[in-house]
Amino acid sequence: MERNMLVESNNERRIAGMTFQKETPLDSTDWHILRELQQDARLSYRELGRRVGLSAPGTAERVRKLEDAGVLTGYHAQLNLAKVGLSLTAWIQLRCAPGKCLMKTTHAADFPEVMEMHKLSGQHCSLLKVVVPSMQQLEACLERLGEHGELISNIVLFSPLTGRVLEQEPRQDEGDLLPGQTWAT
Repeated sequence: MERNMLVESNNERRIAGMTFQKETPLDSTDWHILRELQQDARLSYRELGRRVGLSAPGTAERVRKLEDAGVLTGYHAQLNLAKVGLSLTAWIQLRCAPGKCLMKTTHAADFPEVMEMHKLSGQHCSLLKVVVPSMQQLEACLERLGEHGELISNIVLFSPLTGRVLEQEPRQDEGDLLPGQTWAT
């Protein structure tokens, strides 16, 4: 009979047959690289290295290590959705009916309007970000989603904060906004 055992390696911890990834310790140079890449992922290693004080090969090695550790997970183009004809964004809270779970009974391809889906705790099981060209398209999407359960939809009027750059490692003692600080700052 196998006992619950704790086994650790460089970046993994196994407890009772389950594998957990350890957090990757990042130094100030790693954080500087991450800030620069969040602002412009198309930087050459030479330019990125100049900005962070490393050689191009040293920078490439650091970036590769951040990718291998799963800290850097991809490089993406950011679109202006209104300019491609998707001017209406809505967030939809969904409480699936028994046996009609959206995640278990459909595929992402069935709902091309859904850009993001988040599994939730609480009264609603999912939070969906939907982008569509018109109110008629939103209504049609809501009708299709409504077949899976109860919905609450919220139309985005404007987004004062999107794509925020993670500046530094989050500190555990921070949480509340400082006096005078708002979401837009």
